[in-house]
Amino acid sequence: MIERFNRIAIELPKRDDPDPNAAAAVQELLGGRFGEMSTLNNYMFQSFGFRQQKKLKPFYDLICSISGEEFGHVELVSHAINSMLEGATYAEDPDQTPMRDGVDKRISYHFIDTDQMAKPFDSMGAPWTGDYTFKSGNLVEDLLHNYFLEIGARTHKMRVYEMTSSPIAREMIGYLLVRGGVHIKAYAKALYALTGTDMTKMLPVPNLSNRQFDYARKWEDAGEGTKLYTFSQKDYGEIRQIWKGDDPETGMPLEVIQGAPEGAPVPDYPPAPETFAPGISREDFEEISKRLQRQAGL
Repeated sequence: MIERFNRIAIELPKRDDPDPNAAAAVQELLGGRFGEMSTLNNYMFQSFGFRQQKKLKPFYDLICSISGEEFGHVELVSHAINSMLEGATYAEDPDQTPMRDGVDKRISYHFIDTDQMAKPFDSMGAPWTGDYTFKSGNLVEDLLHNYFLEIGARTHKMRVYEMTSSPIAREMIGYLLVRGGVHIKAYAKALYALTGTDMTKMLPVPNLSNRQFDYARKWEDAGEGTKLYTFSQKDYGEIRQIWKGDDPETGMPLEVIQGAPEGAPVPDYPPAPETFAPGISREDFEEISKRLQRQAGL
C-alpha cells in the first residue's frame, strides 16, 4: 500500500504569464510513451507480479521504491502543466467568449475536456494507454526495459527543456533529469548485480551531463543525484545491497534514504468561473461549512 501525504516533490516557481502551448509540450512528459504515467505503471505492475520476492528481495525493493517515487513525479508534472495553464482564460459573461484564446492553442482538450488542468494524454492530446506498460516476468528483461525506459524519458525531458524557456517547466524538468538519472544508474547497478554486465559504462545517454542544464545543476549540487529514497519509513531497505559504492558518473558516494524527500506545499488553484469550476459560490461554501460543522457537533 502507498501512504500519501499532501506535498509535492519540489516547489514550482510562480507563473509570470500563462503558456498553454508549453503546457502542451510538457504533456508528453506526463502521458507520452516515455512519460511519468509509463514509468509509474511499468514499475507498479512489475512490483505487483514480482516472483520470488523473498529470494530476490533487493531487486523487488528497488522496483517498489522507485514506483513509489514515480507517483510523485506524475503529480509534479501535472502541477507544472496546471500552473502553466493558469490564467489562460478569464471570468466574463459567456456571450463575451471568455475562453476564445483556447481556440488557437495546440491542445484544445485543456479548454474543453478539463478546466485547464493536466490529464494523462501526450503532447498531441492522444490518451495514455496501458499498452505502454511492460512486464515479462523475466527479471533481467524487465530491468533492461526499465533502463531503456528511463533513458527514453531522459531524452524527452531534455528535448522539451529545449523547447520552452518557461521557468515552471524548466524547474520541474531540471529536478526530474537528476532524479531520473538516479533511476537509470540504479537499474544499471541492478543489472550488474544480476549479470556482471556494467551498463554504467554507457552513461550518460544522451551523452550530455545534467550539469549542462542550469535548472538541473542545483539539484546535482544538492546531492539529489546520489540519493535513492525508499519511499517507506520501514520497508524496501534492501536496496542498499544494490545502491552502494560510488556514483559511476561523478565518483561521489551513493546514499540510501529511508523515507521520502521533504517536498513542498501543493499549489492551491483559484476558481475558474468561465469553466464552471469548481462550481461552488461563496454562499454555497459558507452553507457547506455550516452543514459540516453541524454534522460534526461543533
